[in-house]
Amino acid sequence: MTIIIALLIFSLIIIIHELGHFLLAKFNKVTVVEFALGMGPRLVSFTRGETTYCIKLLPFGGSCMMLGEDMGTMEEGSFGSKSVWARISVIAAGPIFNFILAFLLSLFIVGSIGYDAPIIVSVQEGSPAAEAGIQAGDEILKINGMNIHVSREITNYVSFHQGESEVIVWEHEGERQQAEITPALQENGQYLFGISVNSNLRVKGSAWDTIRYSAYEVKYWIWTTIESLKMLVQGQVGLDDMSGPVGVVDAIGETYEASKEDGAFYVWLNMLNISILLTANLGVMNLLPLPALDGGRLIFLFIEAIRRKRMDPEKEGMVHFIGLMALMVLMVVVMFNDVKKLF
Repeated sequence: MTIIIALLIFSLIIIIHELGHFLLAKFNKVTVVEFALGMGPRLVSFTRGETTYCIKLLPFGGSCMMLGEDMGTMEEGSFGSKSVWARISVIAAGPIFNFILAFLLSLFIVGSIGYDAPIIVSVQEGSPAAEAGIQAGDEILKINGMNIHVSREITNYVSFHQGESEVIVWEHEGERQQAEITPALQENGQYLFGISVNSNLRVKGSAWDTIRYSAYEVKYWIWTTIESLKMLVQGQVGLDDMSGPVGVVDAIGETYEASKEDGAFYVWLNMLNISILLTANLGVMNLLPLPALDGGRLIFLFIEAIRRKRMDPEKEGMVHFIGLMALMVLMVVVMFNDVKKLF
């Protein structure tokens, strides 16, 4: 059952990503040669007009192959024959559609159980937060200038900025208060302010609140992904802390088993939550300015827009090929680590 759920989640996320490329390609009259879910040999396919639609053997990945996409050809209907801004819109559409999917899925969660307001549940006696005057029931509004909308942002901000003094703005009985607070080092090596929040305490608001907090949910996952990448670059986490498809399937399985006791409704909500995390993560990762990714292609296109001159297709293609090979090696390493963690 876990494998089936994982495949459904992966397929949904990938097909929406590729659908973004597909729809904007069609809108800009770019010939789409193939629209595929999966990789490897074709299992099922059919052709409508100029496009072959297919499902392939390996259930990971997908593609929206456009005429002349990597060859720089200028024939009618080719990717290269369109204006630079048309090509930018086609490439950017994939990650953008991932964020749109995250928002739509968030509507189900926030609409069903509400949002986790950043309300303080308890304050440890004698802690830095208590000395600053923060009390249970207060609402955190900002940390170092960053607007706080959900309680998980508080917890993660402290985790991402261990040991740093933070300017915290909170509301107490309708009055705004502010203080610079330095977290205290705990016996377990963590720095904490001494406040507790509970992301399981949910608030249900109006229809407008549901829309707003669904957008905040997407913002939260995008921010979390970016902060996690910063930690990876800075060496605060290593490759062993990363998860690939195998690790994700294992996490889905554990969440599914833990949710079954609470009933089908909570299984559904938790699978939606994992889907939001994964689709937002894929959107951010694809926008990284690395060769072979959408972000890397966008860099070349923006340079072209600034220079008003096309890049050499062969040189650009070589850069993306090298980037693709590097990504494949990284995927193998991450998958090996995932398998190793299972035993």
